[in-house]
Amino acid sequence: MSHSQITSAHGLALVARFREICSTLPEVVEKIDGFGHITFRVKDKPFIFLGETAGEVSTSLKTNLTTQEFLLGQDDTPFHKTPYIGQHGWVSLSNVELVPWTEIQDLVVEGYARTAPKKLVQQLKGL
Repeated sequence: MSHSQITSAHGLALVARFREICSTLPEVVEKIDGFGHITFRVKDKPFIFLGETAGEVSTSLKTNLTTQEFLLGQDDTPFHKTPYIGQHGWVSLSNVELVPWTEIQDLVVEGYARTAPKKLVQQLKGL
């Protein structure tokens, strides 16, 4: 399944929500990767991927393996293991609206903390 650049109003609104969350984290950069995904990165390492296929937005978040196991083990979970990189703790969801934004924000911060250098994570604890 190939993704294209996000162009739908719904997709752009989701990108704006993630941009807002990431704006509170030190040294986050937004970048479009070679596959057309919008990525949020710290020190050029991604912790969020956003893509769109046929108007459906897909979100992938970096988590630790314990969090991934918890999310995938819930009944009727909207999460699934991200193809190709899931063994590294990545989870994806096709419908972000099924998850409270407070939980998504926690997952974003966790992904950031797993990706960023210790010095930046310490700054995060000071926020």
